[in-house]
Amino acid sequence: MKTLMATGTLLDADLSEKSIDQKVYRSMIGSLLYLTPSRLDIMFATCFCARYQANPKEAHLIVVKRILRYLKGTLELGLWYPKDSSFELTAYIDVDHVGCKLDRKSTFGSFQFLGDKLVKWTSKKQNCVSTSTAEAEFVVAASCCSQVLWMKTQLKDFGYSYKRVLIYCDSKSAITIIANLVQHSKTKHIDVRYHFIKDHVEKGDIEIHFVQTDYQLADLFTKSLDEKRFKFLIIKLGYFV
Repeated sequence: MKTLMATGTLLDADLSEKSIDQKVYRSMIGSLLYLTPSRLDIMFATCFCARYQANPKEAHLIVVKRILRYLKGTLELGLWYPKDSSFELTAYIDVDHVGCKLDRKSTFGSFQFLGDKLVKWTSKKQNCVSTSTAEAEFVVAASCCSQVLWMKTQLKDFGYSYKRVLIYCDSKSAITIIANLVQHSKTKHIDVRYHFIKDHVEKGDIEIHFVQTDYQLADLFTKSLDEKRFKFLIIKLGYFV
């Protein structure tokens, strides 16, 4: 298969479908999760299918088998780390708002780069239900900020110092909330701990920049994509044969 999932695939816990062997399904998911540290292109689809391990159905197994068929045809694919690349620290974030049909929680993805080298990636379901896309993006930006600050501290031990780290987001609403340090009346429903990102923007530790959705690399970790879009993103992330 040329892609991991058909465009628009939305699995749910349909109890009317035929159940399958839980042990077999979980062993397949476990093997795929073991592979994700080196094959980030399968992370979203694998984590998506892992949500249904409690009561797997035939529809879930079909998607898992498609992932295996995709891997069969891309055995030579791997990340490329050019030695002459810079060590500029940047990040991308994206959210699929209320993308999970089980509990209506959002799925988010984030990437951190050192120059052209992809060094950290995350694809997870948020632990809270967001009432808007802006709120979901705001929460992810705060999470990414924590990760970036930790990376800055670690890289400082190796002699690399960063004044400001760029985080790219495709939600102008979330950027507006983060940038406006006095706009609290519209964000009281968001948990207080996420407001610390505003403090780091004010201190100059990070900068939030808008990026067009077409160039949002974190799309790979939030939704199923068509072949053209999927290949474009994995090449941009540094995957080559």
